[in-house]
Amino acid sequence: MFPTHTIDSAPEGSKETLTAVEKAFGFLPNLAGKLAEAPTALDGYITLSGIFTGPKASLSPVEQQVVLLATSAENGCTYCGAAHGLMAHGAGLSRDDVRAVQAGQKISDSKLEALRAFATAVVEDRGWVKEADMEAFLNAGYTHAQVLEVIVGVAVKTITNYTNHIVRPALDDQFADFAVAEQAAE
Repeated sequence: MFPTHTIDSAPEGSKETLTAVEKAFGFLPNLAGKLAEAPTALDGYITLSGIFTGPKASLSPVEQQVVLLATSAENGCTYCGAAHGLMAHGAGLSRDDVRAVQAGQKISDSKLEALRAFATAVVEDRGWVKEADMEAFLNAGYTHAQVLEVIVGVAVKTITNYTNHIVRPALDDQFADFAVAEQAAE
């Protein structure tokens, strides 16, 4: 069983990062407490996530959340599905569209749907996306650079999706309103 660290119980190399995470979220998510067991895992995730959402990113905050939520849905990660459901809604995605992405279904905005479908295809096809999927994404108004940004987003979520599958953190109360059906039934 993997421990869920607090700032006090975490390895020395994770304490500073956990403090920053707690400050950013207003609480310490259980996932971060689990990742803290390995400072390299925690820092790797936080660093790559910061790059994906940072000032050089061309995807908007709601687009970033669609990528992260679609990846979590395709990977079957209920913890990240709930967390990014909350964040996607906060970025402007309707609750109906959040539920649709969590279920791997089409959403109402055609451009965001092209993004959701492309991110799902990247995960499902392990990067070997079909030419038609790439064309649909580009025809929706996205760029070749954004193809690569989607890959970064998929990588960010793969770290936490796989971590969640192995370490099984309890869903934080703060994410409970966006729990996916499988999680709500647990």
